[in-house]
Amino acid sequence: MDNPISKSEREALKSLYRLSRDGRDAHTGALADALGVSPGTATTIVKRLAERGLVDHRPYRDVELTGAGRAAAVAAIRRHRIVERFLSDMLGYPWNEADRLAATFEHDLPAEVEDRLFVALDRPTSCPHGFPIPEPEVRDIPAMPPLYDLEPGEVAIVALPGSTDPDLVAFLETLGLRPGVMVEVREKHPFDGPMVVRVDGTDRTVGDRVAQQIFVKSRSQAGKPDPGPREEQSV
Repeated sequence: MDNPISKSEREALKSLYRLSRDGRDAHTGALADALGVSPGTATTIVKRLAERGLVDHRPYRDVELTGAGRAAAVAAIRRHRIVERFLSDMLGYPWNEADRLAATFEHDLPAEVEDRLFVALDRPTSCPHGFPIPEPEVRDIPAMPPLYDLEPGEVAIVALPGSTDPDLVAFLETLGLRPGVMVEVREKHPFDGPMVVRVDGTDRTVGDRVAQQIFVKSRSQAGKPDPGPREEQSV
């Protein structure tokens, strides 16, 4: 690739990766919805990615990432999460603002600056939302199940997407459920019933629909602990 990947192409790669990981159809219409653009614009972006050898696309078929495209998508997600960590740890932004702000300048960041940020941040293993920062040059990111998939006795660490509804974020905060918090499942009622989780020594009841929107990683996946977002600060 002679020319650097553009902002729209990088965002498309990230969206295609997430669509495929979530088991959703990765057609141009779904990509257009994910990017908030017209189907025609999405098709144009896909054609450019195909010319670069980053996707395979045939009319009326799903768009599939090639090996190179998958690596580029994971690298783009890695960059985004490093920038989020910078915004949270060094500039004091709350974790739930980092996702939106990172997208405004991550695409113009030189690779050498990205590398230096990673080192300056003490090589973090997760973003402020609690999702893993992949190692360089990998082609996949460990899957993280929803909290509701856990069974009584299991212990895990909470992660919340940047797209989580602000009202839900505020509600979860009252329960102590925020990125980086360790939880233990105490009870799980049958037939899509609520579950009881222990948070900071207190048992909390969480409905199934809410628990499906909270993601978790096992303690063995967590690696070294990150300091966590500085929620008391804002800029």
